[in-house]
Amino acid sequence: MNRVIKVARMQLINKGTFIGIPLIILGASFLFTMAIWWLVRRNGGDGAMYSGGAQAPMWYFLALGIQSLTLTFPFSMAMSISRRTFYLGTVALFSVCALALSVFYYLMGLLEVATDGWGMGGQFFALQWIADNNWLVQILFYFVLMVLLFMIGFLAATIYMRWRTTGMVAFFICLGVLVLGIIALITLTNSWGEFWSWALTWTAAGVTLWGGIVALLMAGGSYLTLRKATA
Repeated sequence: MNRVIKVARMQLINKGTFIGIPLIILGASFLFTMAIWWLVRRNGGDGAMYSGGAQAPMWYFLALGIQSLTLTFPFSMAMSISRRTFYLGTVALFSVCALALSVFYYLMGLLEVATDGWGMGGQFFALQWIADNNWLVQILFYFVLMVLLFMIGFLAATIYMRWRTTGMVAFFICLGVLVLGIIALITLTNSWGEFWSWALTWTAAGVTLWGGIVALLMAGGSYLTLRKATA
């Protein structure tokens, strides 16, 4: 356990990567949104206003998943840290960061509702589709989404560390074939109507459940790949 904690501390040598940059992205997105909303109200705009700006730092976690491996894995190997310990320490640190940010999103959503959308009737944190659920679903939704994005980046990085450029090319070709195959299947069976009808029935709880399953599968795949990776 001590070595796992040491890996987490090693990742935090550059605190900006895990903490500073996400907060800067979120703060900038929030301020830009407030400015746009103020201009809309100033010019007589009415009705509810929405923003997806709160998602901005989440997409950074995709890059963070890549950076957390490529920037520190070679150093950890030089320090004789096992791949298992490196994996557990890195994922544990990110899970804590993701949970803290998820709780922050939930609390800011409560404040947003209490202030009538920051006095402008806007929805930045408390998007209705998510905010209509109980506190646990809201926090888990944000947490699972962040973990999923992180694991996508982390898995891509492990594939590169294991098979280098050839592995990445093969991976994206297979991914493209899979996506194209699904699109072709839906198109040839004239099932787009059924697909969108089904998609509209998704709930935040359902997305959280299935997103969590996919994240676990990616976590397992990235660990198995990392076991054979070289720095």
